[in-house]
Amino acid sequence: MQATSAGSLATAAKAGFWIRFAAIIIDSILLGIVQAAIAAILSLTTNGRSGLSVLLGLIYYVYFWSKSSLWPGQTVGDKLLNIRVIKTDGSDLELGSAVLRYVGLFISILVIFIGVIWAAFDPNKQGWHDKIAGTYVVKTT
Repeated sequence: MQATSAGSLATAAKAGFWIRFAAIIIDSILLGIVQAAIAAILSLTTNGRSGLSVLLGLIYYVYFWSKSSLWPGQTVGDKLLNIRVIKTDGSDLELGSAVLRYVGLFISILVIFIGVIWAAFDPNKQGWHDKIAGTYVVKTT
């Protein structure tokens, strides 16, 4: 856990759309490699691969976004790019909040990415999934 207080995190500079996009690309590449390896081992069909992809995404993001992880609020991509997901009060996400954010992310992507792109135009740089879960993505030092 970082030594930064929750209050200072809530007022930290918000991470913009492009750095968040880059972090998702890094995470997607990692997840894609793992998913392809598991799918090949299990000889999964297209439907099986899709289900596996959703399940792996859920496990990966919920674990790394929650305070129970090695880097609370940070996936591997987030850690590499020095950004972090926090609640709007500056605290770390509980498992329930992380699940809610992932479901919100899924919805944000389903509507032709409008909910994700929203972060580029929102004053607090929140996508729909951030608004649903009450989170910010902030820059870390």
